[in-house]
Amino acid sequence: MAVYRIYPEKDSYISSEPSIGGAYGNAGRDEILEVGGYYDINITGRANRSLIQFKTTEIQDAINTKVSGPISASLNLKLASATELPKSYTLTAYPVSAAWENGLGKGDDTPKNTSGVSWKYKDAGSTEWTTIGGDFLTASGSNETHGIYGTHDTDIDVTDTVAKHYSGSLTNYGMLIKADAEVEFNTTSSILLKYFSKDTNTIYKPYLELKWDDQYYSSSLSDLDTDIATIGIKNAQEVYSNSDQVRFRVSARPKYPTRTFTTSSIYLNEYKLNSGSYFGIKDESTGEMIVDFDTSFTKVSVDDTSNYFDFYMNSLEPERHYRLLIKTTVNNSTIVIDNKNIFKVTKHG
Repeated sequence: MAVYRIYPEKDSYISSEPSIGGAYGNAGRDEILEVGGYYDINITGRANRSLIQFKTTEIQDAINTKVSGPISASLNLKLASATELPKSYTLTAYPVSAAWENGLGKGDDTPKNTSGVSWKYKDAGSTEWTTIGGDFLTASGSNETHGIYGTHDTDIDVTDTVAKHYSGSLTNYGMLIKADAEVEFNTTSSILLKYFSKDTNTIYKPYLELKWDDQYYSSSLSDLDTDIATIGIKNAQEVYSNSDQVRFRVSARPKYPTRTFTTSSIYLNEYKLNSGSYFGIKDESTGEMIVDFDTSFTKVSVDDTSNYFDFYMNSLEPERHYRLLIKTTVNNSTIVIDNKNIFKVTKHG
């Protein structure tokens, strides 16, 4: 298993626009995280930024007990909606440098909820940020640029920040996500990106994704050198708990093996797939690839028994059905194997 997801313990967005009474509201329970810039009725430039934090203990546990080898870490936010997007824009995730309280508010609360973090305060209105709009380390940001085409979901490489949070060389107060200077506080357009938060009722919660190359490739099995073959998951179950770690065994055999003089059945022999073989997982309801084929991080391994890959089920939203796919190359032809291996993930406990 080379993909592991951690979900946030808290998140909120903060807005530079106060209420008529001057209060800055909290959005710690809002279903949306907002990032961008816009103008208000007074044609005054405003900005929205988002904060998100993952538990240090979960990061340390994952790296200490699950990861083998160097990791890549990315911050993933799923876009809910956007307005007036420019041809190009850049988002940056900065390490936050002070503790903050999540709060219980929503962005459209009237009057404004002041139970937690806001543009001016780290908490319920008693401790101000050193710099209004959030305290963060400007020299340690990780950015991602988006254009007209392609996804507007984020996949920001935060490997350096996560490594420092893991080691303790940087206290983990989470990350702040903001747009570039051309977007924030502009007075001509309303460029806003709205992402699903941890409080969403959809399957699109934000997450921190750890990825590493765990491929083991034994030479003990013969190569599968024909595309006239039977390839499939041979130990798939219909239901898994989201606390399960599963090793999926991938059987690969030619339909018409070469006959030999042997006491065992040649139809039971396992063959190894090409080293450039990958697994993917699709949401059965939406058809979206939840874990896409990745040439670095979803490789199929081979041991003395068969092909295989490992997967942690807590990376998937519970109470949903998913489909397993295998992508491989045989005789210079790339194929995707879909044997309708559909399973449900249930919530542990």
